[in-house]
Amino acid sequence: MLPHPVIKTRFKTEEQKPDFVNQLFDRSAHYYDGVNSWGFLGTGGGYRRLALCQHGLRAGQRLLDVGCGTGLIALEAAKILGTAENITCLDPSDGMLSVARLKLNARFLQGRAEKIPLPDGSFDFLTMGYALRHVTSLDQAFHEYHRVLVRGGKVLLLEITKPLNRVGAAVLKVYFKGLYPRLARMFTGSKAAEDLLKYYWETIETCVRPELILESLSKAGFSQVKRDSRFGVLSEYTAVK
Repeated sequence: MLPHPVIKTRFKTEEQKPDFVNQLFDRSAHYYDGVNSWGFLGTGGGYRRLALCQHGLRAGQRLLDVGCGTGLIALEAAKILGTAENITCLDPSDGMLSVARLKLNARFLQGRAEKIPLPDGSFDFLTMGYALRHVTSLDQAFHEYHRVLVRGGKVLLLEITKPLNRVGAAVLKVYFKGLYPRLARMFTGSKAAEDLLKYYWETIETCVRPELILESLSKAGFSQVKRDSRFGVLSEYTAVK
């Protein structure tokens, strides 16, 4: 299952998507943390840590952060775990990984969610923050998540979901499609940062609905599959092996 249809203004076929996404994140990696911080009014770190705590991350667990980007989730996880030594960060973008490596003493691997280069049953907890829309196959990614977790291991996927409410959807569109990218360009002088945020909205707007994501998790073999929603926009998908 595709997370969203092919966006033909960005790439012509699904096979071209990984290279496009990698280049987009490589070019904007240097600006990512700053743009992310002020774009969410500095609340991102606190929210990530809260979500990790509420969904059961605890000291002693081995964590895999898929699509780790610049390490924003891993950084908060390390505060809960008390160390980054049990954290493995996986991302296809060398640019994003190069920024993440400066922040914490975790293990870093370059790779994709659809083919994780790690053994079966290696982790107790798996996270993915706002990167679900960038995979090429939900089914394939979720099967890999199931494979690398131990029995009883948990997956937590954080995402932004377009609200069903018309007013909420319109407000989100005005911010993510128009205001946020323009401000990013103004403050950073980077067209790459602006393009990243425009693409961010394009994938949010066309992403499959939550019920299909839950269905794909169940098909991969997970149990206790559910979605918690905050304000109808922030989605927290959880499941247990």
